[in-house]
Amino acid sequence: MLLAHLDPLASSIFSLLAIVSLLLAFVMLGSRWLNNYLYAFGAESWVIAVLSAAIGFYGGYPELYYIAILTVLFRGLLLPYLIWRMLRRLNATLEIHEILQPSSALVVGALSVVFALVVSYRLGLSLGLLGTVTVLAFTVMLSMKLIGFLMLAVRHEAISQVLGLLLLENGMFLGAQMLIPGMPILIEIVILFDLLIVVACFGVLVQLLASHAGSTSSLELKRLIG
Repeated sequence: MLLAHLDPLASSIFSLLAIVSLLLAFVMLGSRWLNNYLYAFGAESWVIAVLSAAIGFYGGYPELYYIAILTVLFRGLLLPYLIWRMLRRLNATLEIHEILQPSSALVVGALSVVFALVVSYRLGLSLGLLGTVTVLAFTVMLSMKLIGFLMLAVRHEAISQVLGLLLLENGMFLGAQMLIPGMPILIEIVILFDLLIVVACFGVLVQLLASHAGSTSSLELKRLIG
């Protein structure tokens, strides 16, 4: 495994980029402003692209340079632009449908990170990988997935939910790049097109909610039944 045989400089770079990605996930979780969600997701996608390029450089995977470019173009530019157009068209700026206050959500998110760290430590212990970046990679991947699920559970604005899904997928992608960096570029292209379809479908859903229910809250879906 690449992460088990890294020099100190590479380990530091990988650790820094992974931690910055996790902090940006907390920015999304702890804010009410939809623009903040979007900016944090875009910045996180750029950080993951830099991480992919760094893994390609230190691990000798030239195909990761292409994946980094695709990540910047699609995750860092195209998807945020499409969601920004939704926000501008709907004139939506603030998350008003939420189960937990941002401060409470941050506490739950921190507990999720602790849970992810315990699971990753146990896994690293069983695999003999303690003291390597592998434990951090597992922790960040699982934490971002849990935070994405948390956003889906405690936020009801449709745009918040699509960003929660994208955050969840970012966590999976970050973990895949760090743990199995030899993933074929074709798989990444398929995943990116899947994300475009998801955003397009949510765009249709948001327009439907706004025109029929007068709100972009997913709670209004109950009114559209039948």
